[in-house]
Amino acid sequence: MTSQTVRRTETRSRADRSPGEIASDVPELEIARDVLMTEAAALSALADSLGAPFAAAMDVLHGVAGRVVVTGMGKSGHVARKIAATLASTGTPALFVHPAEASHGDLGMIVPGDAVLALSNGGEAAELAAIVTHARRFALKLIAITARADSTLARAADLVLLLPPAPEAGPIGLAPTTSTTMQMALGDALAVTLMMRRRLTAAEFGQFHPGGTLGARLKRVRELMHEGDAVPLAGPETTMDRAILRITEKHFGCLGVVDAERRLLGIVTDGDLRRAMAPELLGRRVDAVMTSEPRVIGPDALAEEALHDMTALVPKVTSLFVVDAERCVLGIVHIHDLLRAGVA
Repeated sequence: MTSQTVRRTETRSRADRSPGEIASDVPELEIARDVLMTEAAALSALADSLGAPFAAAMDVLHGVAGRVVVTGMGKSGHVARKIAATLASTGTPALFVHPAEASHGDLGMIVPGDAVLALSNGGEAAELAAIVTHARRFALKLIAITARADSTLARAADLVLLLPPAPEAGPIGLAPTTSTTMQMALGDALAVTLMMRRRLTAAEFGQFHPGGTLGARLKRVRELMHEGDAVPLAGPETTMDRAILRITEKHFGCLGVVDAERRLLGIVTDGDLRRAMAPELLGRRVDAVMTSEPRVIGPDALAEEALHDMTALVPKVTSLFVVDAERCVLGIVHIHDLLRAGVA
């Protein structure tokens, strides 16, 4: 069902009906689905409309020496604030400036070297005048996101990202819904494309998100691993009776077998013990029982990678030895370390 279909269900003119009565004969789920379908169709049209102006805007935003100043009034302002936050968190320095506050001192936040990204669906928000004039005075690049190519904002802008024609969602079709959805999505498209152009790595992304679960998942393994005498290690000639004592003492459920240079030759796990169980087990050397190609991880790997290697690969493990490029043991990380850090 489209918005037009919903509108056709109204048998009386809106002038004769109160807002609460409008489309009261249409099931609520149908209205909700119509909203989502209307907005989805608009996003599809927006994707199809992208072309040279978007590429030009990318060049401007990527090359800006200062910050991207994002602004908008009303609902567009709420979207602009979110776009500024998304840009900043994905590697593009950005801030939101409220247009109504700009002429009362906040214009000082916009300096030479910045670029301005202004949102206004109709392109006629009077509150934007101060920022637009300021941008022109200091020759700042001005990019407009608007639905009207002939609007005041569009005519003042260096580049216009034009939103395709699309009805606002719902039977009334007045509340900013489809238009703000397109603004939000276009902002996301700019932010993510800029992030890819900057080749922002997951680790660099983590520097902007040090708190919460996301920050924990982006910690480095070296920040969580155990080092020194805490690491359960033994030489290849060690007998299994001593190896079992060492495994029990260190509480990691495994033992790393290393040569004189601490290069990892293999590991002994509880599974290896069960498979090698026999009367003569305690007298055997660990290199006869060990798994010779154990799963390992580097110190600069992300904690998220360690969690994946422990839980997503087969067989599942609870510990990983941390090694350098020469497979020399630097430490060990246990799944409990990830849990305590909030990764898992």
